[in-house]
Parts: sequence; structure tokens; C-alpha cells
Amino acid sequence: MKKVWFFCALTILYACADTSISEDDLRYLNGYWEISAVEFSDGTQKSYSVNPSIDFILLEDGKGFRKKVHPQLDGSYNTSRDAEAFTMSHTDNVYTLHYKNNLSKWEETLIQLDSTSFSVRNEAGILYTYKRFQPISIPK
Repeated sequence: MKKVWFFCALTILYACADTSISEDDLRYLNGYWEISAVEFSDGTQKSYSVNPSIDFILLEDGKGFRKKVHPQLDGSYNTSRDAEAFTMSHTDNVYTLHYKNNLSKWEETLIQLDSTSFSVRNEAGILYTYKRFQPISIPK
């Protein structure tokens, strides 16, 4: 019974935390991001320490795209021509990214966003956490 009360109290505290995202915060999405963790709907987690590819995100006026890039040791990026276009909607204080391509469509809800990290949850309940990409600097 104590576990149930603890879980309820934890849920209430989590629900009351101010995690709102302002329209001004959306500018933080622009840039290079690497995935740091995934939390699956069953509660299991996977952490990422090294990423061979990162995401470049650009958002302007409610529309944007997300593109996979591969950082190189010289500071450049290898990339393909593929990009996932998205639109952003704002309903009931929640920002949602809507993706659509020839094969499918899906949504991600923006859970947390600041200058160094952001999190999104997809329709399957999977939470993706990203951190701002910091290129490796090799002294010459």
C-alpha cells in the first residue's frame, strides 16, 4: 500500500511541475542535436554515449525539417538529400510536431525544451531525449 501512495504522490508532483514551453523557447530547436536517451512505454531505458549521426533541425514560422548528418573530424558534416519536413501546432499549451512523407505520417509532442536539451514523446509513448551536439575539438 505504501508503494501505491508513493507512486500517487510522485505522479502528482510530476504533474504539477512547470514544464510549459513558450513560443520564444521554440528557437532553441534550431541546430544540431544528438540523442542521449530513450524511454520506452514499458519503462525500460536506453542511453546513448556515442552517436555516429546527429539531427539538424530548422524551424521557421511553424514549419521546419529534421535531417540526419554525420559529423566529421574536421568539423564538417556529411549529409544526404533526405529530410523529414514537419509542421508545428500549438493546442492547449502543447506543441506538436507533425511529420508526413510518402510512406507514413506521425506526431511527436514536445515535452521539454531549453537551450541544451529537449524531449519529445511519439504516439507509441516512447520518450526521446536529446542534448545539444558539441563537436569534438582536436588540437592541431
